[in-house]
Amino acid sequence: MTDILARPEAGSELRPIPMSDRNGVLEVLSMRRDPFKFADEKLVRYGNVMGLNALGVRMVTAAGPAAASEILMNKEKAFANAPAWSYFIGPFFNRGVMLLDFDEHRHHRHILQAAFTPKVLKGYMDEMQPMIADRMQRFPTGDVRMFTELKQITLDVALEVFLGLELPEAEADRINKAFIDTVRAGVAFVRKPVPGGRWWKGLRGRKILEEFFYEHIADKRATATPDLFSVLCHAESDDGHTFTDEDVVNHMIFVLMAAHDTSTITMTQMAYHMATHPEWQQRAREQAFEFGESLTYEDLGSMDVIDLVMRESLRLCPPVPAQPRMAIRDTQVQGFFIPKDTMVVVPQMSNHRDPEIYSHPNMFDPERFSADRAEDKAHRMAWMPFGGGVHKCIGLYFGQMEIKTIMHHLLRNYEWTVPAGYEMPMDYSALPVPKDKLPVQVRRRS
Repeated sequence: MTDILARPEAGSELRPIPMSDRNGVLEVLSMRRDPFKFADEKLVRYGNVMGLNALGVRMVTAAGPAAASEILMNKEKAFANAPAWSYFIGPFFNRGVMLLDFDEHRHHRHILQAAFTPKVLKGYMDEMQPMIADRMQRFPTGDVRMFTELKQITLDVALEVFLGLELPEAEADRINKAFIDTVRAGVAFVRKPVPGGRWWKGLRGRKILEEFFYEHIADKRATATPDLFSVLCHAESDDGHTFTDEDVVNHMIFVLMAAHDTSTITMTQMAYHMATHPEWQQRAREQAFEFGESLTYEDLGSMDVIDLVMRESLRLCPPVPAQPRMAIRDTQVQGFFIPKDTMVVVPQMSNHRDPEIYSHPNMFDPERFSADRAEDKAHRMAWMPFGGGVHKCIGLYFGQMEIKTIMHHLLRNYEWTVPAGYEMPMDYSALPVPKDKLPVQVRRRS
C-alpha cells in the first residue's frame, strides 16, 4: 500500500494525503468497534486528514469543523452526495432526497418543503399529540428495554402521522422489519445478494416497502389528508411541479427511514443520560409540569431544559455518525489534494468531541448549550447532528417536535433508573444503537 493517496501536479502548493499503512478492512472494523479511539489514534498519527483503501473505495477522513465546512458548504461544487451515499444505501433508498444533487436536488427539495412548513408541522402535531398521550399511558413498567419501546412508539407515530394508516399488528411488524433490514444493509461487507446476508435482506426489504406504498398511493392521491404520504401526493412547487408516483414512493421510503431511526436513537440517548444523571431527569420533569398534559406546537420552543438534554445527547451520539461525499473532480480540503473519485468523509461523531471546541468533551454537560456558554457556537460546524449545507436534514423540526412530545409524556408519567455504574454498550456497525437495548427500571408516578 502506498503511503500517500496521490500527488498533485508539479508546482502545486497542495499536500498529498497520508495513507494508513494497515489493511483497509481492519481499519473499518476498528472504526466501527470504537470510533472515538480510532479518531484519536489517527489524529495523533496523521493529523486531521488521512486516507485508507477499503472495500474497493479510496476514502479520506477529514476531521474538524473547518474541513466539514469546506466539504458540506461545497462552494466550488466539487463534492456530490449521491455517488457517496449510493455506495452505502443506494439500492435500498434509491432517489431519496439525500441521494440527489445540484439542480435535481434543489427541485425535489423545493417540492418537499411543502411537507415541512410551520402550518403543516402544526397539523402533524395535532395528529401526533393525542396519539402519543394515549400510547404513553400504556408504557410498560418494571424491567423495560427502553430502545425497543421507544422504537415501537416512533413506528406508531410514523404510521399515524406519515402514513395516515391503521395497520394490523402483523403488518406493522412486517413493515418495521423491512425498514430495519434496509438500514442495516448499507454497511454489509458482502455487497452481493447472498441469501440470508444483510445485502440480500436489504433488497428484499426495499421490495416490500415499494409494494406497500404503491398499493396505497391511489387512495392517497384521491383524498387530501393531514399525513405526510398524502401531503407528498398533493405537494406542488410555486411553479406548479408535482411528484410522480415513483417520486412519492422513493421519498416516503427515505423519509420514513430517516425519521423512524434517528428519533429512536436520540430518545434512547436522552433516556440513558437522564437515568445516569437523575438531577437532569428531575429538572426536565419539573419543567414538563409547567406545561399541560397536552402540548401545543407553540409550547415546544419554551421547553429549554429538555432542549438542552436533547442537544447534548445529539452531540455525544449523533444518529448519523458521518457524512460521506464523493469528489467529482480534482479538488482540495484543508490544503490537501483530493483526486477525483475519492470518497471524503466528515466524521461528525468524533468532531462533536473536539477538545478545542468543547470543554471536557466526553462529559454529559447540557449547560454547554446554554446562552452564557454556547460552546456549539464556536464554529458553524461545531454541532451538526442534522448535517449541513444544502443537504441539511429537511425533517429536523419534525424530529425535534416528535422527540420533545414523547419525552414530555414520559417525564410526566414515569421515572426510570439504571444500576449504579451502568454504561450503555454501543453497537456502531450501522447507525449507533445500544447492544443491550438499554435495560431500565420504570416506575409509574402516582
